[in-house]
Amino acid sequence: MKNAPQEKPGAPTDAAATPAPEASAKPEKERRTPWREHAANKAPEQAENQPLPDPQEVARLYAEIAEHASKLLTGHMQRLMKNGISIPSDELGIAKAFMEMSQKMLSNPVELMQQQMALMQDYVSLWQSSVMQMFGAPKVPVAVPKKGDGRFKDEEWEKNFLFDFIKQSYLITSRHIYDAVADVKGMDAIDAKKTVFYTRQFIDTLSPTNFAMTNPSVLRETIKTRGQNLLHGFNNLLHDMEDGDGQLRIRMTDASAFEMGKNVAITPGKVIFQNEMMQLIQFMPTTDEQLKRPLLIIPPWINKYYILDLRQSNSFIKWATDQGHSVFVISWVNPDETLADRGFDAYMSEGALTAIDKVCEQTGEKELNLIGYCLGGTLLGSTMAYMTAKKDHRIASATFFVALLDFSIPGDLGVFIDEQQISSLEKKMAVRGFLEGHEMAVTFNMLRSNDLIWSFVINNYLMGKDPFPFDLLFWNSDSTRMPYKMHSFYLRNMYLNNLLRVPGGITLLDTPIDLSKVKTPSYFISTIEDHIAPWKGTYLGSGALGGPVRFVLGGSGHIAGIVNPPSAGKYGYYTNETKKNPADPDEWFAGAKQQPGSWWNDWQTWVTGLEGSKVPARDPLKGKFKVLDDAPGSFAKLRLDARPAK
Repeated sequence: MKNAPQEKPGAPTDAAATPAPEASAKPEKERRTPWREHAANKAPEQAENQPLPDPQEVARLYAEIAEHASKLLTGHMQRLMKNGISIPSDELGIAKAFMEMSQKMLSNPVELMQQQMALMQDYVSLWQSSVMQMFGAPKVPVAVPKKGDGRFKDEEWEKNFLFDFIKQSYLITSRHIYDAVADVKGMDAIDAKKTVFYTRQFIDTLSPTNFAMTNPSVLRETIKTRGQNLLHGFNNLLHDMEDGDGQLRIRMTDASAFEMGKNVAITPGKVIFQNEMMQLIQFMPTTDEQLKRPLLIIPPWINKYYILDLRQSNSFIKWATDQGHSVFVISWVNPDETLADRGFDAYMSEGALTAIDKVCEQTGEKELNLIGYCLGGTLLGSTMAYMTAKKDHRIASATFFVALLDFSIPGDLGVFIDEQQISSLEKKMAVRGFLEGHEMAVTFNMLRSNDLIWSFVINNYLMGKDPFPFDLLFWNSDSTRMPYKMHSFYLRNMYLNNLLRVPGGITLLDTPIDLSKVKTPSYFISTIEDHIAPWKGTYLGSGALGGPVRFVLGGSGHIAGIVNPPSAGKYGYYTNETKKNPADPDEWFAGAKQQPGSWWNDWQTWVTGLEGSKVPARDPLKGKFKVLDDAPGSFAKLRLDARPAK
């Protein structure tokens, strides 16, 4: 998120730059060292030149802070009285993993000493480089941020001697800590993943950008506003804790700036069917003719469907409608405790299979094209295998958006998947009947903590600014729950045991399924920077199917790489035109060629190449089903209460 443009910063003064009392009589020119010369040439804007804060605004802020702090303290005390003080436990096995790491590390003192010496050598190199720089030598950095690291964008991190020294010290230390943990030999594989992941969280937490006194942007804002930014930030912090019922829920965007159906989920359509699990939406045609085969989209129920329909310029649904598709989409219910017993097969029977029936009935067609996004793609593959077992061949083509059918490469999510953690989660879900959406969102945000946690801490709490209105983050904060039975089945059978691609490994609706018997033509679009469904894992899953597969690798990540309209002209994508995909994803990539623009056009060419005949446009107002509501429908509009369920 970009902050408002700031005035050109200056270097903060420090004790080392202040002349000693006995030297005060000497001429200024004589008293300056190269370091002081640098500081003198970049003096900060003086606080005394700034207007005083409005006393009424200050009083209002203090009153709000006192009110919110009082509520939080009262709520905390009430919870303690009701629940008592719980003894800390290691439900995730983190402490156990770090204990094992410490033992392994201390058992090899020679390697530990070598790591310490390497760290000291880098520190010495930094000191030498810094001293030479103070005396006019060209700057030769010892450590630089990795490409794409946006934390150190402020020019003071580069130009100001002190901040550059702080930055490099942090980068050196963090690199050595991470490498030391990652290089520990002989650990259990699951515990090793945990130590590496949580070490990275620790390192990211200690970044100098996250602290007021070591972030030049925050210091500049503090001087400029005479500390009002910190007061506003503290008030924002209390607001977020109050909304989270004592737990911190960081606001990522201004939710009040968006209205479903007005400036997000904007494509006109009608809800033509609903049951307990989903609403089925048919979108209004924008062409005189439409492709004969209708298009049904199965989104994930981890999030809501309108990620594919944020606004006109980047809506896949709008674009597909403009290309002549009769577009239908499932809008999943946001489940509560009454749906706790709904399993994965319920999402198939009452969701995918029912939607297929209704689309065929509404259009009069016997074949249709399907798209499954992420978890929706996992459901699509399962549904295809089930329908194949039942000799139901209505799915003419299948498209998988960043979807896993093989879970052997789960990426960073794998750190949360083991017997101990799943059992702990099941106990929590059994009490509520579902997994709370906010808790799941925290897990996903941790995978990109600098972008999805710490950037907002800096903006909201240190800079004292309100979050910027951003449609993607509005969607990201629109939490959804997972039913207990479904989520337990999904984690154990897919992630933990990887049974989906095993013939007969999973049984749905009393039917063992086998992906290898699916002969339907399939299109897989994955993204090269995906941290949720790593592309090599999705590639392996594409090989589990028995039919022809076109695999395409897009740029960027899990969301931006999919929501990538041709008009944007961004990222590009890789294709490999070999007749049969090799088993090894690296071999496929070695023979792939990068194409410019969006993969959307490539997909359109592929799907119309299978069947491109057209029929008069289908208007949901003239269909067989009675219109129940306007898109996006009541299921999508339901937003969970700000406070997590008890």
